[in-house]
Amino acid sequence: MDTDLAATYERCRELHKRHGRTYYLATKLLPAWKRRHVHALYGFTRYADEIVDQTSDLPADVRAERLNAWSGAFVAGLRGEPVDDPLLPAVLHTIAVFDLEVDDFATFLRCMAMDLTETSYATYDDLLDYMEGSAAVIGTMMVPILGSGDPAAAREPARQLGFAFQLTNFIRDIAEDLERGRVYLPESHLGRFGVTRRDLVRGRTTPAVKELIRYEIGVARRHYEAAAPGILMLDPGSQACMRTAFALYGGILDEIEANDHDVFGRRATVPNRRRAAVAMRSLLTKPGTPVRLRVAR
Repeated sequence: MDTDLAATYERCRELHKRHGRTYYLATKLLPAWKRRHVHALYGFTRYADEIVDQTSDLPADVRAERLNAWSGAFVAGLRGEPVDDPLLPAVLHTIAVFDLEVDDFATFLRCMAMDLTETSYATYDDLLDYMEGSAAVIGTMMVPILGSGDPAAAREPARQLGFAFQLTNFIRDIAEDLERGRVYLPESHLGRFGVTRRDLVRGRTTPAVKELIRYEIGVARRHYEAAAPGILMLDPGSQACMRTAFALYGGILDEIEANDHDVFGRRATVPNRRRAAVAMRSLLTKPGTPVRLRVAR
C-alpha cells in the first residue's frame, strides 16, 4: 500500500476511534487486514454525517452544496479520476478490493441529504425508508468485508442489524436530535401513547414518555432478533467482532431500561468494565454458538 493511501486509511481509523467507540472496540477483534476496510466505511459515513450535522450554523443550502460537492468527488473517483480528499481514496480502494455495491453508497448519500430537510417521520414505514439508506445499506456493505459462506443469505440479517443499531441510537439520542430540530421516533408512535413533540422538548420522563420508550425498545429488539442468525453466517474470524457490537449496542437498551426509561437525564452508555467483559467473552466464544440478545450485568 502506498504512503498516501495508507494515510487516508489512518485518517478513517482516527475518525472511527474518536466518534465510534463501541464499534471501534468491536473491530479490534477482527483479523488485522480487515480492520482498515471497516474504518474506511466508517470514515465515509461519518464524514458525510459531519457535513450535514457538524456545520449546523450554516444555512441548509450551503451544507447541501458541500454534500453535493463531496458526493461528486466520490462519483468522480469511482470513474477512476484523481481524488484530492483525506478520506475518499481509502473508501474507493475498499470498494475496489471487495467489489462493493455502489448503489448502497448512492442510497446512503441520498439519506444524508434527507437530513437537511426532513425533521420528522409520520410512520414507521417512512422511518424505515430513511434507515434503509442511513443504516441498512451499511450492514450490507459490511458483508463482503466480514466474509460469509452464503453472502446472499447474510444480507437480510445485516440489514436488520443496521436497523437495530440505528433505532438504538435514535432512542438514546432523543435529546441530542431535538437540539438539531429532529425527532426520529415516528409521529404515529408518539400519537399511540399521547406524546407530543413538545412533551419531548420539555425533557421530562412522564409515564406516557416511558411507555413510548418501552415500546421503541421492543421494536428495536425485534430487529436484533431478526439479525442474530446472520452473525453465524459470517466467517469464523469475523464473528467475535459482530457478537461484541451486537451485545454492546443491545446493552445500551438495557441501560435505558435500568435507568427507568429516562433518556433525558444522562446519555445511556455501557460501562467500560462490561464493555471489556463482553469483548473478552465474544473472543472466547466458539464460532457458530447462538447469539444472546441480552448483556449479562
